[in-house]
Amino acid sequence: MNILTKFPLGQYVDGNKSWLRIIDSRLKFIILLIFLITPIWAGPLWRISLVLCLLFITFISFLPIRVWWRSISFLIFLSLFIGLISIFATSNLSQLGIPLRDPNELGLLLPKNISWNFIQIPIFKIAFINFGPYNISRKAFELGIKTSTLIFTVVHSVNLVLLTTLKEEIVWAISWFMYPLKKFNIPVDRILFQLLLSMRFIPLVQEEFQNIIKSLSVRSINYRNLGLKKTFNLGLSLIERIFLNILLRIEQGSDSLLSKGFIQINIKSFKPKEKQKVSYFFLNLISILFIFLAIFLRKQYGAI
Repeated sequence: MNILTKFPLGQYVDGNKSWLRIIDSRLKFIILLIFLITPIWAGPLWRISLVLCLLFITFISFLPIRVWWRSISFLIFLSLFIGLISIFATSNLSQLGIPLRDPNELGLLLPKNISWNFIQIPIFKIAFINFGPYNISRKAFELGIKTSTLIFTVVHSVNLVLLTTLKEEIVWAISWFMYPLKKFNIPVDRILFQLLLSMRFIPLVQEEFQNIIKSLSVRSINYRNLGLKKTFNLGLSLIERIFLNILLRIEQGSDSLLSKGFIQINIKSFKPKEKQKVSYFFLNLISILFIFLAIFLRKQYGAI
């Protein structure tokens, strides 16, 4: 299986069929920050809304289905798996037998029928096996929602931007926001050039991972005969080999840059060509309205 074509994570897909490519890269960067920053100190309602919004944007983006359906399916499975682990790992925790403080200290009368559990399973018996009691607290359920939605939002929002935006345009958009820092003698161009090189290494990391998987499939290793300890050592050796290959690629790239001597970095050359069509202006206007609407909704309904 070719990971670079089946799972194009972080790779720009050429073509002009998606309307996401038309939006100005600066607006896409702001929208990306909304998906990355607004979940902080936000409630489950806002986090779930961000996930649904990302799915809706993906379905109507007119991107080829073969580009995103495998990655988004794997990401949904991974998010749900980690969310379930967070729910069940933090539920049914035994409470302290002795209260640390007097419950009547504040003089508050709480209703006796209040339940602090989201799901409560009593003791029940199937044949000769007894199950329970088990309860899932509301805090554990909220923790599962927060972890699963955060993983999906962060990974898929970044991947969606990288799929529809050239890396040079992303670097130019960041340089547009960081332009005032040049007055303080901060090497903005050098920092952004390093960012561009790091984004260029994303396909190389996927390629090295793919080579390792192919090498394992060719050798037909029988993991049952290896045992748990040797299988674990094999996994560590494979991870070590991946990092060694990546570091070797980095060293080769740095040697090639040093051999060229002084490199003139001009971030302004990455500026995309101005688009004068009415549809481009209309989509950028909708993006600006989306930014203000998202900020307003986060302030009104996104609190914990």
